[in-house]
Order: sequence, then C-alpha cells, then structure tokens
Amino acid sequence: MREIDRKISKLLRGIIEKRDKATKNGKTNNDDLLGLLVESNMRESNGKVNLAMTTEDIIEECKLFYFAAQEVTMILYEVLRLYPPVIFLTRRTYKEMDIGGIKYPAGVNLLLPLLFIHHDPTIWGKDASKFNPERFAEGISNATKYQSAFFPFGWGPRICIGQNFALLEAKMALCTILQRFSFQLSPSYTHAPYTVITLHPEHGAQVMLKKL
Repeated sequence: MREIDRKISKLLRGIIEKRDKATKNGKTNNDDLLGLLVESNMRESNGKVNLAMTTEDIIEECKLFYFAAQEVTMILYEVLRLYPPVIFLTRRTYKEMDIGGIKYPAGVNLLLPLLFIHHDPTIWGKDASKFNPERFAEGISNATKYQSAFFPFGWGPRICIGQNFALLEAKMALCTILQRFSFQLSPSYTHAPYTVITLHPEHGAQVMLKKL
C-alpha cells in the first residue's frame, strides 16, 4: 500500500508541477478544482502563508477527493441497484430476432423487469438483497457476472441522457447536506418501497437533521 501511495503521490506531483508552470506562463485559466488549488499554492510564494496550500496539501486533497468520490459513487450505484426509480422497461422488436434461444417475431413488446434482475442472487450473489456498496469497488463491469445486468438508466440508444447529470446532482446534494448536518432515520420511518410510476417510500422518508 505504501508503494502504491508513493507512486500516486509522484504522479500527482508531476501533474501539479506541470499545471503550476502553465499557470505562471499564463497558458491556463485554472477553471477547475486543480487550478484553484494550484492558485492557492502560488499565494504562498507571495508571503501569504496563512492563506496558502503547499504542494503536499494539494496532493493529499486530490487523493482525498478521488477516493471519497469513488466511495460516494459506489453507494449511489448500490442504491440504484436496490431501488431503481423505474422498476421495468419496455422494448419492441422491430424485426424477427433470437434472444436467449427464443425467436420473437417483429412487433412483440418485451418487458424488462429491472427490479427483479437487480435482486437476482444468480447474478449478484447470495447477498443480492443486502446493501453492499463494496460490490462496485472495481466498477460496474466487475460487480456482477454480466455487465448489462445493471441498468438503472436503461441501456443502448435509448439510455437516459441525463444519467451523468443525475449522479452529479446527487453527489452535490449529499456533499452540501453533509457539510452542514448529520442525520439519521426517524423512529417513525417504515420501510415500504411503493411504485406509482416510479419507486418511492410509501409513507415518506422521515429523517432527523442535526446542525453541525
């Protein structure tokens, strides 16, 4: 682990030094997170040490941002696996085709039971019904026997075009809330997933917020 950490730090240091050089030469506008951190680092050379971040600070921030983002992504994927907003998708065959050894003529409506597939132990393992974000630790392709078994946003040419925005929005909402509050489920909460067009808690999701 120490060797991996050393290599990551070395790689980040090279990226930071390259960006720092480009900033000093006016070849970048620093409109991303790394740019803002580098600009903070540059203020140190102007004598404002109390406002600055050192190169080592930037390296640690980058590592923290990456690994924390990975964990949040894993959690969101697992939530979407267990509780996909839409529990089934429909498709229509436009020509005769063979699917799983069964021939379907053109014009057949197919129902894809997304919720059942996401909870199938033969696909996800014996813990398919349990909340286990670690199953996505190595990405979607290694979380299950079949990569196409995870499709909370659909797949193919009709996949939801807003999936990346939705995930980003969820991450930002979580970050904003967790910076200001701690929370826990209310004792009155009753776990009862319910479907009316989309999947949602039948009796709401009562949570208790505590300001930090």
